[in-house]
Amino acid sequence: MNPISMADLLPLVPESFLLGSVCVLLLADLFLSQSQRAVTHWLAIAVLLLTAALVCRVNGDDSLAGSAFGGMFVNDGVAAISKIFMLITTALVFVYAKPYLIPRKLFQGEFYTLILFAVLGMMFLASAGNTLTAYLGLELLALPSYALVALDRDNPRSSEAAIKYFVLGAMASGMLLYGISMIYGATGSLDFASIRGALVSNVPHPGLQTFGLVFIVIGIAFKFGAAPFHMWVPDVYQGAPTPVTMFIGSAPKIAAFALAYRLLEDALAPLFNDWNGMLAVLALLSLVIGNLVALAQTNLKRMLAYSTISHVGFLLLGFIAGTAEGYAAALFYAISYAITATASFGLIVFMSRAGFEAEEIDDFRGLNQRNGWYALLVLLVMASLAGVPLFVGFLAKLQVLKAAVGSGMLPLALIAGVFAVIGAFYYLRVIKVVYFDQPLPSTQLVMPADLPFRIALSVNCLALVALGIFGGPLMSWCLRAVTGG
Repeated sequence: MNPISMADLLPLVPESFLLGSVCVLLLADLFLSQSQRAVTHWLAIAVLLLTAALVCRVNGDDSLAGSAFGGMFVNDGVAAISKIFMLITTALVFVYAKPYLIPRKLFQGEFYTLILFAVLGMMFLASAGNTLTAYLGLELLALPSYALVALDRDNPRSSEAAIKYFVLGAMASGMLLYGISMIYGATGSLDFASIRGALVSNVPHPGLQTFGLVFIVIGIAFKFGAAPFHMWVPDVYQGAPTPVTMFIGSAPKIAAFALAYRLLEDALAPLFNDWNGMLAVLALLSLVIGNLVALAQTNLKRMLAYSTISHVGFLLLGFIAGTAEGYAAALFYAISYAITATASFGLIVFMSRAGFEAEEIDDFRGLNQRNGWYALLVLLVMASLAGVPLFVGFLAKLQVLKAAVGSGMLPLALIAGVFAVIGAFYYLRVIKVVYFDQPLPSTQLVMPADLPFRIALSVNCLALVALGIFGGPLMSWCLRAVTGG
């Protein structure tokens, strides 16, 4: 076994800094009173931003590019862009969470440390070069997420959602691990590059590799929330505290892309013809189930949950294309969706107050008559999710469909386009409620006093338009990351 050198340690500087900071934050929080909890809040945001800066610094040093620890850790463009946007969206979650957590007596250090540990797991997922690293990152993401869903211990709905999430998540992790063990049995390696090389040559157990592939795809589908493995998504989205839902619905989607990219492209690319058909079925089911069931929802968080399932269907189209343009489009879609989802749940937090969760679509009735600016922000978010031109959601859908058509998947691209039009209905319904319905007499608009919240939410929503018009550089960055340029 080769000794550990500085060449192995330097690429892990961002992860090492984040791990050390979380441990220090965890200990420091023990000595802070409830009135001093804002210190934990701002330190956690600072840690995320400093970690993002370190990712940029490490990625900018060509001498640190490549792999470390014998290929177990990969430092490339896909890892860098994924980590940066995971950290940025998580920082937004922290900013939005504070005015929600304080009146509900949930403003505790555990919220921040659990999420930071989950972010560390996502960063390892993005840089996984080995099935062990990938599984370590996946579990480091999953275990804190289960606890976060149950953060509001006095709420039976949160506890129920956490139990469902834990049971189904453990089952999916087991299936993924079982699939990895089958691939190891077929190829004799846990390293992605070695697995890929073994699959190119004659594998002595072709049935075993196909069997393992099925379980790996099931595990990936669960982490994405793709149909028919979506059963946890609506209950978790509705049952968890809104800031937790905001986190689960944003940054982990980028991590799910990273997991799928590492496993399917880096390791199992020679089996493209096998997993391509499986993903096509998952994409089709996600588009159909996600959009049709979302039409019937009156609870906004459940509607956004089924909306997520439909968006996963679009994202999978990029993988089905199997080209650099397809993977880049899928990465761009994951990033743009994470930013949009953060804004959408931020608006729910904005409308909520102690004793009133603003989870129903009718809770937004007549918002334009009470505050025109925040009604406009709702319009921007819903238009982006619907894929209206000039918004980042439209650009993301366009890039994915373009990649799918370019790879000969025209029928699937047409189906996706049709269901995108169907899905626009439930987003437009929210806009109609905001602008054309009369507000309920019992509904009061309480402006959050948190100025950073209002600034961040406004910038977040306006960014959906800016990225829709000027999103070319980000798309080019995604393409360079995938191609290694």
